[in-house]
Amino acid sequence: MTSRSLMSKRILIAGVGNIFLGDDGFGVEVVKRLAGRALPEGVEVVDFGIRGMDLVYALQEDYDLVVFVDIAPRGERPGTVYLLEPEIEEDGEVTLDTHGMDPVKVIKLARTLGARPTRTLVVGCEPQVVVSGEDYDDMLMELSEPVRAAVDEAVKLVESLVEEINGEGDKVRPGS
Repeated sequence: MTSRSLMSKRILIAGVGNIFLGDDGFGVEVVKRLAGRALPEGVEVVDFGIRGMDLVYALQEDYDLVVFVDIAPRGERPGTVYLLEPEIEEDGEVTLDTHGMDPVKVIKLARTLGARPTRTLVVGCEPQVVVSGEDYDDMLMELSEPVRAAVDEAVKLVESLVEEINGEGDKVRPGS
């Protein structure tokens, strides 16, 4: 048994989204709540917002698990919380929008820059309201009611993932 296996695993909980664009601020709100909770040593909770390059550099660290928290439009009822494990294709062009963030593009760029493949999960929520942000009239600085109600469920799901990876809880599988 190594000294690494005796301590908590290194986990990055990355909240992504734009708080000025309605439900797109879901990931930021979830990590804001998680930041005030007692989590095991080795768990980092970070609000990356729309700072994709900061996240790319953070992914260069040696994590056992990375959990993105973001909206995930999948055509279900607004407020539905998902656990997904994205498939990352290693081929294709690597691009990054400096004013937005696509987690798959961030992961691909991080790997291009030398990050090792790390198990990555997405705790996502079906949005009700996402505005474009094309101009100031589009800005909406609050979550819709169903998405606001889903924040607590997402916090509990992230906490259960942390417990699972540290060997303290039941297995939680993507797709739920």
